[in-house]
Amino acid sequence: MVIEINKDIDRYQESVAMGLTAKQLIFSIASVVIGGGLVYLLYPFIGLTGAAYVAIPVVAPIALGGFYSYNGMSFYEVMGKKFHYMFGNRALTYVSTEGEPAIKAYELEQANALKAKGKGKMFGASGKADVSVSDEIDTDKKKNSQAEFEASKKKMMRMLIICMIFIVLLVGVAVAYKLGYLAPLISYVTKK
Repeated sequence: MVIEINKDIDRYQESVAMGLTAKQLIFSIASVVIGGGLVYLLYPFIGLTGAAYVAIPVVAPIALGGFYSYNGMSFYEVMGKKFHYMFGNRALTYVSTEGEPAIKAYELEQANALKAKGKGKMFGASGKADVSVSDEIDTDKKKNSQAEFEASKKKMMRMLIICMIFIVLLVGVAVAYKLGYLAPLISYVTKK
């Protein structure tokens, strides 16, 4: 007896209707109903094309919730993690926990040994190893990485705000055009 099974058993999905899983079918129906409702409600005000352009950004996340999967996570889990890393995450800095005091003690011991041998000129006038310079470099690196993170965070926020303003302006212009508020401006521009 030969029973054929899928080679990649982890990716097997049981279809409910039309080759879709139950989750995909539910999200498909929800996106069609919500998208159709938006187009139906906005059609008298901004026309079919404008209503479709408004409905697409609303419907896309709903449809992606049923179909998108990345490393076993759904669309909403992935976006939740992305927003957490963009806005809720702080910059991580490396702080050595592998015996920093032991390293400083070793450097001081070496400095004292060289001082005893008469070679203290290599470490400066006091004969001590200059460990404060490396501490200052580490502190500068931490400040630079924190500053870069904050700068990229501000840039991301600016881009997000600009995109939202642009979308709102486009919808406003579409509504103003459909209501006839832009007709005098358009006739003035086309006469020239």
